[in-house]
Amino acid sequence: MEMERMIEFPHTHLDRRPRKRARLGWDVVPEAPKAQVGICCGQEIANIPSFASTRAPSDHSSNPLFVKGVARNGSPPWREDDKDGHYMFALGENLTSRYKIHSKMGEGTFGQVLECWDREKKEMVAIKIVRGIRKYRDAAMIEIEVLQQLGKHDKGGNRCVQIRNWFDYRNHICIVFEKLGPSLYDFLRKNNYRSFPIDLVRDIGRQLLECVAFMHDLRMIHTDLKPENILLVSGDYVKVHDYKNLSRSPRDSSNFKRVPKSSAIKVIDFGSTTYDRQDQNYIVSTRHYRAPEVILGLGWRFPCDIWSVGCILVELCSGEALFQTHENLEHLAMMERVLGPLPQEMLKKVDRHAEKYVRRGRLDWPEGATSRDSIKAVQKLARLPNLIMQHVDHSGGELIHLVQGLLRYDPLLRLTAREALRHPFFTRDSLRR
Repeated sequence: MEMERMIEFPHTHLDRRPRKRARLGWDVVPEAPKAQVGICCGQEIANIPSFASTRAPSDHSSNPLFVKGVARNGSPPWREDDKDGHYMFALGENLTSRYKIHSKMGEGTFGQVLECWDREKKEMVAIKIVRGIRKYRDAAMIEIEVLQQLGKHDKGGNRCVQIRNWFDYRNHICIVFEKLGPSLYDFLRKNNYRSFPIDLVRDIGRQLLECVAFMHDLRMIHTDLKPENILLVSGDYVKVHDYKNLSRSPRDSSNFKRVPKSSAIKVIDFGSTTYDRQDQNYIVSTRHYRAPEVILGLGWRFPCDIWSVGCILVELCSGEALFQTHENLEHLAMMERVLGPLPQEMLKKVDRHAEKYVRRGRLDWPEGATSRDSIKAVQKLARLPNLIMQHVDHSGGELIHLVQGLLRYDPLLRLTAREALRHPFFTRDSLRR
């Protein structure tokens, strides 16, 4: 087997996922009211320090994770931020006296992520440099608080990405993380969207559910679980024969697919994490992993994370996002095509924003479809058992049963993370070992 090392960064731009049917872009999730978003560890966002109005560093000497001081010797020249508030830099420059910028690893709506050399620890780290805009700075402070709380309880550091430090530099909140491998999405993309082997899906699924159970035990809801936010700890992989896609030429690269050498993962991006409260009904989750109760405006709690996990497991074993859609009615129609009809009890309770998706007690489909292409996109989908069995050689029945439990429409009937971990898909494998 050919051995290679793949160097990929997980935080790539999220608008460019080529699919069998092109995506029209991620949804822009509306900002929630401050009273909903701003609760973190019992503290409202208004009480979390914001540095947007000053460029002088605040006194955080009591915080053990704060990097003391800003670079004086060897500091790069002062530059204005770009029009969107992104930090302007050059490779090889310092980011404080401790960190030297090695490369740009990714960019998103939050800001940029740079690979930097930590002179003190003698290791490479990933530094998230948040845009110098008030709302992003405030969100970054919430993420720091969540990361610190997770770190206190995740003693081994095996579930969630580890925060090393944070500091305020030239009006930018900078969060220092351990450097990990590529995201599951980036690995799939580089692998031409070929599925993971079922045993790897099992290992990744177990770790993901353990992380979700850990967060839920702490009364935290991630709200944005997706392959982009799950990182392989190592980027190392091997190339193996892909017997399902063999071409006539034995040397054709399409005859091989990449398989990670290690299944170890960590969850990232806690900028949307919230504590469990009643009556949370603003829009959360990236479109493809969004639970039906969120779309229908019925309120959401811990089960919205579980729905996302179910979608992720199907994507890992098939290579393709389960619900490739860009609007709500089509999304709900796809759910019915794959999982069966939505319960009438749920449809009767939809909020005023979702009423237009329901007519005479059922989903307004296909009558309410926006185009013929939309109807075709729904019609081509297979039922969940058939979809999974197309890609799974063994343990298919157990995986189908597990995913059906994770994707139950009624959030009260959906499996919890702890219940899912006791499912035969995981437990029988451990007995075989």
